[in-house]
Amino acid sequence: MATKNYTKTKRAFTPLRKYAWLFTLLIAIGGLWEPRLGLLVIAVMAALTITAMFKGRYWCGNVCPHGSLFDVVLLPISLNRKTPGFLKTKLFILAFFAFFMFNFGRRVVASFQAWGEYDFASRLGFVFILTYLIVMMVGGLPAVLINPRVWCQFCPMGTMQKAAYLIGKSTGLSRNTEEFVTISDPEKCAGCGKCEKVCPFQLAPYKNFDSHGKFRDINCIKCGVCTENCPLDLLSLEGEQSDER
Repeated sequence: MATKNYTKTKRAFTPLRKYAWLFTLLIAIGGLWEPRLGLLVIAVMAALTITAMFKGRYWCGNVCPHGSLFDVVLLPISLNRKTPGFLKTKLFILAFFAFFMFNFGRRVVASFQAWGEYDFASRLGFVFILTYLIVMMVGGLPAVLINPRVWCQFCPMGTMQKAAYLIGKSTGLSRNTEEFVTISDPEKCAGCGKCEKVCPFQLAPYKNFDSHGKFRDINCIKCGVCTENCPLDLLSLEGEQSDER
């Protein structure tokens, strides 16, 4: 039986994943001097939502600047413990989403009181700067004391991605674009649990492959950490097309 000790391993396999955390600092810190930098986050929100319709939570594991910060900068000093179960429940995730979006929304509405004025762009941009600062602080502390991806379990942008993914799935947009962790030969799996031990989200692919050998958990961020670390080299990221070969 696999143990529940989690393993620190390389999670950044591309330059984007390795250095995207610099964007977080640019917005959260640089934005204190130039608030209009926060307007870049609008493009980020649009991009992650559109991406989710085609590839699920791919953004979280491959592009997200905060994810890069957690995986590259904070993982080495993290205690890397198990995420408390209640943080993964639908009730907590939806309640936090409502709380976060309510406060975010009221700040956006307040900024529009300056519509037509010279500093409108700065006031609106600062709303996003404040949001990035909050995420960096609220996400950073548990990243060190528990594990790097605690925030990502209930991140409002992650919740938005899951909603967008369900739209993409129901309309068929994701059928030819989404990739899943896929096992080439289930019978050869030793059940070592290495895929769970290295997973940033502490998911367990080896326990949940479907009849086509695919792991279809909506929370999978397609990061490829488990495929890189499978000791028998049985795992890969494959689309639906691989079932038709």
